Amino acid sequence: MVGEATAGKARERLMAELSTVSRRYMASYALFNQAVADHLGLHPTDLQCLNLLTLEGGPVTTGRIAELTGLTTGSATRLVDRLERAGYVVRERDAADRRKVLVVTVPEKVAEFGRMWDRLGGGWVELFDDLDDSQLGLLVDHMRRTTEFSAAQVARLRAGEA
Repeated sequence: MVGEATAGKARERLMAELSTVSRRYMASYALFNQAVADHLGLHPTDLQCLNLLTLEGGPVTTGRIAELTGLTTGSATRLVDRLERAGYVVRERDAADRRKVLVVTVPEKVAEFGRMWDRLGGGWVELFDDLDDSQLGLLVDHMRRTTEFSAAQVARLRAGEA
């Protein structure tokens, strides 16, 4: 019984520490994101949308941007307007369906964006040099799970459920 109580207390302490570390991590990332956005003259949401667009692997609709960001289609349209004015994207008619408008990243600007991330990310890989594959797998799983959890919480907030 004493062993279980001790294990319970240890887990409670770890969960409290995880909560604190997670909050600091999220705050540091939000502040980093703001600094990068300021450096590029973008809104932080626009920066993250651009990041997500580079992961999509091709042109997307404004509706898809709304899905990726959790924004309404009207807000996504305004976001695309801002990215277009900044030169990061252009709108093009879909060759297969002329009624559909696609948002296409501008290769030169995306390359510039990538170079900036490369400069800022120098040393990032080395942070994980002392971890084995199972530890890296745990981190990947954690990031996937928290990404899914965050998306669900964003949906709840936007639905007025919080």
